[in-house]
Amino acid sequence: MSALRVQARLTHRGSAFDVTLGDGEVLAVLGPNGAGKSTLLGLIAGLLRPDDGIVTVGGRTLTDTGSGVFVPPHDRGVALLSQQALLFPHMTAAANVAFAPRSRGLSRSASRQVAAHWLRQVDAEDLAARRPSQLSGGQAQRIAIARALAAEPRLLLLDEPMAALDIAVTPALRGLLRRILREQRRTAVIVTHDLLDALALADRVIVVESGRVVESGHVRDVLAAPRSAFAARIAGVNLVGGTMAGPGVLETSWGVTVSGSVDAGGPAAGGSGVALFAPSAVAVHTEAPHASPRNVFEVTIAELETHGAAIRVHAEANPDGSTGPVADVTPAAVAELDLAPGRRVWFAVKAQEVSLHPALPAVPDPR
Repeated sequence: MSALRVQARLTHRGSAFDVTLGDGEVLAVLGPNGAGKSTLLGLIAGLLRPDDGIVTVGGRTLTDTGSGVFVPPHDRGVALLSQQALLFPHMTAAANVAFAPRSRGLSRSASRQVAAHWLRQVDAEDLAARRPSQLSGGQAQRIAIARALAAEPRLLLLDEPMAALDIAVTPALRGLLRRILREQRRTAVIVTHDLLDALALADRVIVVESGRVVESGHVRDVLAAPRSAFAARIAGVNLVGGTMAGPGVLETSWGVTVSGSVDAGGPAAGGSGVALFAPSAVAVHTEAPHASPRNVFEVTIAELETHGAAIRVHAEANPDGSTGPVADVTPAAVAELDLAPGRRVWFAVKAQEVSLHPALPAVPDPR
């Protein structure tokens, strides 16, 4: 068994985590740079000591500040794989992989057999005799994965393992990780900025902001109806926050009302809520539209960028400082409307394209 439980606080980093992961599950950790994602991995791996809290893996206590337990990193049964492969430069690929079982006390011949097995598992048998300097980035990361798994960890930690790889190599490595994690029911935590990693590899997802978990759930549930700004951005939808002024009506702090549909159990009048709508549902006008039923936002264009076959129009930040909405329009519409940064326009979206959800509850500051 390798279920994970983390309930720990690190005051000087302003971090407080409460995370549970079942045996054989994969957790994706999302969040902006500096949010505390790597801090969470450090607490699990034993690279950081919390001010107070516990960390357990498979029922084994690795950290418990109350009783003074702190298992050193090498004895935790946790393997950490980072962006860089960090292979021993003087060893062959096979020797790198054999290092972990050899360190656990296996004989040289047994360690070589373990290494050969894991090199087969990552489709790298033909690389066994090469040294790290003779490997490409993708090849080196395959060897690093084999080395991590050869240690027989109870928990695998992946800290953006594909971030440093060429875009052409990433899909193959992602497929490799998916096969290994699924077929062997490995319990793993993966920190990533890539939506595809979460969708392809993870069962559950948490969103970390300012050292705290602000959103959690099954991957598709969170990405289908995100309630944090970062999750909405990575899921590619607009999110506008405010207070429910009545059934199906949200009012922002700067006085704009947004109408939309509310599911059973949705935000009640007077409560905090968020409105979600796709960029493709937004129409751009150079004069204020009056057609109904529409939600209208007067905005200033911040930038234009190519987004597939469309042009994504980014509005400047909302008056409360939150990320402004975006609209996807055709190149022809950009030319016809003469859209450019700095121009004042109106974004319009039909009420039927907007869904209203309860806002996430405020998380207490760990300090």
